[in-house]
Amino acid sequence: MIIVIQRVSEATVEIDNIIKGKIKKGLLILLGIEDADNQEDIDWLTKKVINLRIFPDENAVMNKSLLDVDGDILLISQFTLHASTRKGNRPSYIKAAKPDIAIPMYEKFIQTLEKELGKTIQTGKFGADMKVALVNDGPVTITIDSKNRV
Repeated sequence: MIIVIQRVSEATVEIDNIIKGKIKKGLLILLGIEDADNQEDIDWLTKKVINLRIFPDENAVMNKSLLDVDGDILLISQFTLHASTRKGNRPSYIKAAKPDIAIPMYEKFIQTLEKELGKTIQTGKFGADMKVALVNDGPVTITIDSKNRV
């Protein structure tokens, strides 16, 4: 799994001109799933996301986690995170999991995040054409690949 985390002061996702998900202070997470991903990847990423110290403390040092600031999450599926651009100019998405694998993994990731965070997270809709808007706070943007956890 690959995730792109953006610390935001607000974020929304819109589908067919209707706001599907909306948060204030928290994290916008873009999620890319591949065939080799499993529950171990979900568990590791969940702990990493909720404990990542990227929110400022009283001295403006990034020293607080999502839990510390009672922040929210907006999770968006994004298969293009697995794009290969090695050959030619048209990206290949061969590494991205197909919906029959990706959808259950996406749903498990949502459930695991909600359990660990102790509240409902906001989401987009898997496979939908979404319009995502955000105010990146910092800006802070971090990419994490669960296959590079050594």
